Amino acid sequence: MYHDFLILGGAGLVGTQVVRHIVHTLAPRRIVVASLLEREARDACATFEQEFGDRVCFVPAWGNLFVPAEFAQLTRGELLHAVDKRARLLDSVYGEFERAYKNNHLVQMIRLHRPEVIVDAVNTATGFSYQDIFDGAAKVREWIGEGGFDPRGTEDLETFLLSQSVPQLIRHVRFVHRATIEYGTRVYLKVGTTGTGGMGMNIPYTHSEDRPSQKLLAKNEAAFGHTGLLFLLARTPGGPIVKEVKPAAMIGYRAVEVRKVSDKHGSSELYQPQRATLRAGERLSLRDELGGYQRAGELRTAIVDTGENGVFTRGEFSAITAFGQMEYVTPEEIAAIVVRELRGATTGRDVISALDGAVLDPSYKAGLVRGVALKDLEGVEERALAAGEGVPSIALGRLGPPELSKLLFEASLLQHVYGDMDAIMHDTRSYEAMAAALAEALEPTQVDKVAPSIGIPVLMPDGATLLRGPRINVPELLGHGTAVELTPAGMDTWASKGWVDLRPSNMQRWRERATRMSVARTDLRRAGSAAATIHSYLSDRFELGEVVAWIFNNEMGGNRVK
Repeated sequence: MYHDFLILGGAGLVGTQVVRHIVHTLAPRRIVVASLLEREARDACATFEQEFGDRVCFVPAWGNLFVPAEFAQLTRGELLHAVDKRARLLDSVYGEFERAYKNNHLVQMIRLHRPEVIVDAVNTATGFSYQDIFDGAAKVREWIGEGGFDPRGTEDLETFLLSQSVPQLIRHVRFVHRATIEYGTRVYLKVGTTGTGGMGMNIPYTHSEDRPSQKLLAKNEAAFGHTGLLFLLARTPGGPIVKEVKPAAMIGYRAVEVRKVSDKHGSSELYQPQRATLRAGERLSLRDELGGYQRAGELRTAIVDTGENGVFTRGEFSAITAFGQMEYVTPEEIAAIVVRELRGATTGRDVISALDGAVLDPSYKAGLVRGVALKDLEGVEERALAAGEGVPSIALGRLGPPELSKLLFEASLLQHVYGDMDAIMHDTRSYEAMAAALAEALEPTQVDKVAPSIGIPVLMPDGATLLRGPRINVPELLGHGTAVELTPAGMDTWASKGWVDLRPSNMQRWRERATRMSVARTDLRRAGSAAATIHSYLSDRFELGEVVAWIFNNEMGGNRVK
């Protein structure tokens, strides 16, 4: 069983109950309680220490998980209103991945604490969707409509880019994927949300005049986009066990009390009303200066505190939890499901498992039809080439990754020169001679014409000559860039990723591959079905696609596990 836990959102409504259920059920040694604010994390740990004594080591952690660690203690307003900080945030979302990964606060938290289990009870979808992409879009459209880009609108434009939930979600899940593998996390369990409390498009509760509100639907999109990314994470070899528990009702509650509260605009003041006369054709001000109104006390009332979902008055709470509305689920019930899932029980509440059971998997019929389609393709291709029509059916460059087309063209040259794997494996010539033979095969295979024409250049054996077309796909440039500086390291990277590489060093790599594939084929004959794994080369011929699939399975970790 597991002993070290990291509870993200551990001071929240659900997180605190998850901590309690873990202590009562799983006998942990250490629980890291992470919250946005230092005070929340320390207070929660103090409460748990008082409640459980020294049975468990409680460690407080805090900060914004989605930003670089240096910004983890700052508010979003502080980040967005500073030019240099906005630039760093933009780079963390849209810039180079490795740099962003190294600096991310969640990654550093996982690196520091190395938990066996992460329970993520942060309301991620709410956090991203409430950055309000629609308000940002309206501001940008205003100055675009006034005649084009206004340099004063740079802050609006950058804020708009930083409110996009999709790039942030993708980065976040990629960070989780990489960090959990690097630092040995065995289970990642997300407490998610439906975004609408389980209700549909007819939900009457909104954040605007729209029904349903755009902001609420953005929350739903982020919530299920997150689920989709976790579904992929669960199907990634070498990663942690991934689960998601997704409450579909309002969660509550923490406390009932009288307190000073604020409205949707953040105001906690009461004002004496002013009488206004409405006349058609006149303009109605929606935001008057506060100084023109007489204060009438504080907005203080009895509320129910539902944690991350905010506070509700008696009337609001009664309406939203009523039969037929969002209704209601307690954090204790959620925590009990979470801990049962961590123990390996079948609760029927893991969304990722439900998706696994609902998606359509590969079928036997499709396997049969695949063979027929490949045979028909081969026959049509042979007849067309014999009639002098078209070019060999190798690759178009439209299906990624870039390595796919590059490897298919290289394999086609090897097939032309050698015919089968054994011939490559037993070739006693030097790698230089092997490279020269493939270079001579460029013209008869038409690779010299087809590959460069679709953006895949051919790096000749000398390592300095490049056969190219009008466009080169790799390296890939975003934005308006059209040229890159040539460096030896860059050329090695590009040749490995997306150029047909005829240098002797790559010939050595191909001979080693052919040896491994031939040995795997021999093992398959001797051991039967037990040897039929992703490590086996299953075809009895030199099949271009099968060869490249073997490389994806065994060299790039690009295989499916379910």
